[in-house]
Amino acid sequence: MSKVFPNAAAALNGLLHDNMTVAAGGFGLCGIPENLIAALRDSGVKGLTIVGNNAGVDDFGMGVLLQGRQVKKVMASYVGENKEFERQVLSGELELELIPQGTLAERLRAGGAGIPGFYTRTGFGTLLTKDKETKRFAELEYVLEAGIKAEVSIVKAWKGDKSGNLIYRETSRNFNPMIATCGKVCVAEVEQLVEIGELDPDSIHTPGIFVDRIIQGEKYEKRIEFRTVQGATVAKAGSSVRDLLARRAAQELREGYYVNLGIGIPTLVANYIPEGMNVTLQSENGLLGIGPFPKAGEEDPDLINAGKQTITTMPGSAFFSSADSFAMIRGGHIDLAILGAFEVADNGDLANWMIPGKMVKGPGGAMDLVAGVKRVVVVMEHTSRDGKPKILKRCTLPITGKGVVDLIITDLAVFEVKEGGGLVLIELQPGATLDDVRAKTGAEFEQRNVRTK
Repeated sequence: MSKVFPNAAAALNGLLHDNMTVAAGGFGLCGIPENLIAALRDSGVKGLTIVGNNAGVDDFGMGVLLQGRQVKKVMASYVGENKEFERQVLSGELELELIPQGTLAERLRAGGAGIPGFYTRTGFGTLLTKDKETKRFAELEYVLEAGIKAEVSIVKAWKGDKSGNLIYRETSRNFNPMIATCGKVCVAEVEQLVEIGELDPDSIHTPGIFVDRIIQGEKYEKRIEFRTVQGATVAKAGSSVRDLLARRAAQELREGYYVNLGIGIPTLVANYIPEGMNVTLQSENGLLGIGPFPKAGEEDPDLINAGKQTITTMPGSAFFSSADSFAMIRGGHIDLAILGAFEVADNGDLANWMIPGKMVKGPGGAMDLVAGVKRVVVVMEHTSRDGKPKILKRCTLPITGKGVVDLIITDLAVFEVKEGGGLVLIELQPGATLDDVRAKTGAEFEQRNVRTK
């Protein structure tokens, strides 16, 4: 029987029904099955549970299903920039199961591999793993997570043949390989559909055994969610406070480090890597080896990192799936993560993914990062917009990780977090005084050879 269908609507015919579970590939707006999502919308199917890294933006990607009230539940790691998504969650119109990004990738991989569950350190002690079974391994507590299966999975690849073999392009691989395996039926769309035998067997990422139906898509928009280019960065390079924090954070880089930079201010650290230093940046959606920002107009949509960076690659770079990406992170192969925060406690607890009743962004990859990398540096402004301290004795917001922060860099000061808890002031930022820091810090701290600049 031929796997090839003439268009997206035909490929989904007979597979859809109300109250079903659909998993969709992509990361942000990169590598999403645009044609199949449109056909899913046009089918009018209701009560969907959709699974994927995120739900697109308001008018594109899986976000169009939210606009049409076709979704009852979302299983994702990041709400992102989808305002309608966030509104429906906060108003109680939509059920949301937030899943740390690496855990989501592994749950999808496990579901497709017939593995019912696995233990992970990610998320232990946080709101997202409350009431889940835990088990101790080698003096650490781990959380039991279940594999995910879907009734239908929809994915997008660069090339495919008529037997269903798929090749993804650059970072558009992301979640697609795992989602291709987790569906009872997998429907793929490709930019180029070729005859059987035309693809190099050694280049295939998803073998045809996982793909049941395939179409050649058309009119790909490949929207860019955010642009970070020379002279126009998302994190507003040139802002004195932001650049101050990024420049200081760059001093934590070391020769040969593998580094992950978070969204916002941490992104700017790439602008301040010391000249001549060999540092390799790791991007969660599947890229190791990030080069300098390109000039405006030279961006490649398949190198988008959902709001982090539109970048170029360095010699020796590598592309891989999100499952492999988080194997690097959870496996302790990343030397340093630089993240933003809403709050940090004096014992190293970090809160940076949710403000109950006001903001739901989701953990993204942060919970995996703080559970797996060797060192965590937080960069943030010392106080919130209303002047309240963000360094506290205890976090008031849902935490991302317990006792995970090693260094805190703010616009006033730099603190080390002692092993076992406690803060040590080691630097004052230009213009800041010790009295300023004491007045605006919600926790006690020691002083050690305090440097000023």
